This record gives sequence, C-alpha cells and structure tokens, in this order.
Amino acid sequence: MANGFPNGRGRTPQPDEILNEVFNRIRNSGASGGGLAAIVAGVALLGWLATGIYQINPSEVGVVTRFGEVMKTTPPGLHWKFPTPVEQVYKVPIARVLKEEVGFETIAVGPPARYRDDVQESRMLTADGNIVDVDFIVQYTISDATKYLFNVREPRETLHDLAEAAMRSVIGSSTIDSALTEGRLEVQNLTQDLLQGYLDHYDAGMHVNTVKLQDVVPPGPVQDAFKDVINAEQDKERMINEAEGFRNDILPKARGSAAQKTNEAEGYAESQVKLADGAAQSFALVYEAYRVAPEVTRRRLYLETMEKVMKNANKVVVDSRGGGALPLLSLDRVMERNAIGAAAAAAQGGTR
Repeated sequence: MANGFPNGRGRTPQPDEILNEVFNRIRNSGASGGGLAAIVAGVALLGWLATGIYQINPSEVGVVTRFGEVMKTTPPGLHWKFPTPVEQVYKVPIARVLKEEVGFETIAVGPPARYRDDVQESRMLTADGNIVDVDFIVQYTISDATKYLFNVREPRETLHDLAEAAMRSVIGSSTIDSALTEGRLEVQNLTQDLLQGYLDHYDAGMHVNTVKLQDVVPPGPVQDAFKDVINAEQDKERMINEAEGFRNDILPKARGSAAQKTNEAEGYAESQVKLADGAAQSFALVYEAYRVAPEVTRRRLYLETMEKVMKNANKVVVDSRGGGALPLLSLDRVMERNAIGAAAAAAQGGTR
C-alpha cells in the first residue's frame, strides 16, 4: 500500500479501489469521533474524483499523461483518470482525414464559398525565373497520436510550414509552362513525397494522403499575357494534331497507290517476258520447220503474211485467161452510198 491506496508500485488505482478506501476511512473516522468532518471530506473527494470521468469518441484515441509523462492511450468509450492536475487526457482524431490549406484560407464554406488569399505563402519562383501564385491543400491523417502530440511543437503549424517549403522546392525546379499545364500531376506527386520525407525525418506521427493543387496562375498584372501564351500553345498543339491526321490520311493512300503501280509494272514485265519467250519458241519452231522443208515453209509464211496484209482490202480477182477487161460494179460501195443517203434524209426530216 502506497499513501494509503492499494495501487502497488507504478499501477494506476481503479475507481472501486479508491472508493473502498474512502469509505473505509470515513467509517474509521466516524468510529473515532470525527464523523461529520470525515463525511464532508469524503464527499469532496468523491466530487473531485468524479471529474476524472471522460469519454473518447469513435474517431478518436485518448492519450493520458500524469504530470506531463505519457502513461497510456485509451480507445473509444467511457474512461476514468486522475483529475486535473494529476492527469490530463488529449483527444486525437486518428480516424479522420484532416486538411491544411496553403496559400489561401477558407473564410466561409457558403454557398457561395469565400476565400482569402495569402500572397506571402502562394507566390513562388519557377526554375526559369517566372513568378506564379500557387494555392494547394494537404490532406493527411494522424498515424501515431503520441508522436503527433509530443514529438513536434505545434504539429499543424509544422505541417503547414513543411508543406509550403516542399512546394517551393518542387516549383523552383519546374518551368512555368510545366507548372501551368501538363506538369501539375507531377508537381503534386513530388510535393507529397517530399513532404512525407520531412515528416518522417521529424517523426511527427502524420501520414500525407494527397497534395492537391487548387490554383496555379501567374500574378495579376501578367495574367492576360500568359493566357495568350497558353492559347498559342493550344493552337500549336491543334495544328500539330491536324497535320498528323492529314499525314495519317495521305500516307496510306500513297503507299497503296505505289504498291498498285508496282504490282502492275511487275505484271506487265512478267507478261512481256512470257510473250518474248513465246515468240522465241515460235521462231525456233518455224526455223526448225524451215530447216526441214525450206520451200514449203517459205511459201506458207508468204501466204500467212499476205493474208494478214490483205485482210481488210477490197480485192478484185481477174483471170488473165478471160481475154479482156470487164466492167466492174462494186456492190459494197453502192450499198455504202445508199446507207449514207438514207441517214442524211432521216436527219433532214428530223430538223423540220
């Protein structure tokens, strides 16, 4: 027993132990003649002990300290501790996602929402010497309640300052075009990793869930000029895409046309080779026949040639044995003239 309480060395007494000890002392005091004073003292002691009852919400954890030394953590529910100033309890929301705003402050959630800009925080310098105003938020959770409370002084302010430092470092290594356009996601990821590294270095008991850029704009006096630059960049990208589309449309057609002409040329070349081979074989056969029977072959070639030459010619065969020239009536020419006259008459009748 220490100081009259059966708590043992280094163990926090339970409420029933304390109450039993108080009632025992009241009974002992009544038996010795000091009953009223003992009852008053006991009631006062009970009232003081009752102030040590506290409740932890479902999203919180309680950290109990005794004269500044961490004694234990308590889960959600109803608990008791030694009243102030012996013990104190700190309620830490470890199951909630917390938010820290950098570069601006929400004055009213609205609607409509109202914000206040903090130029001293938001104005940053890029790697190419330009100035931008960066507003962003950090969403985080408390991973260790004891470290969050006692490893760093003013943990929220510490997180705020470290987030600003991390963003300045990332923006300072990026160009303004990257920060304003396609590099926003990379800026967020790099800032999150850098900020988590800072917090782990200080063992702050916080985990960064995400870093989200809210607004990245150039300063007010040059915003119009930057908008023109961005519009020009967008026009350039649009024209590049149109040119790419035109090229993708033309090149397949040109390749198809070239392949077609190549195939046609190859087919023509192959046909000419085949014709030449056939002509050569035919000549070889004719020569072989001529070598066997020259006169017969010569006569046959002559007749075939004359047949081709005189195929469409008007021929009149006169037998020299007839004795003299006979008048010739060319019926085909007569018929041709009659056909021409009939066509001309029909054309004149149609015009009347």
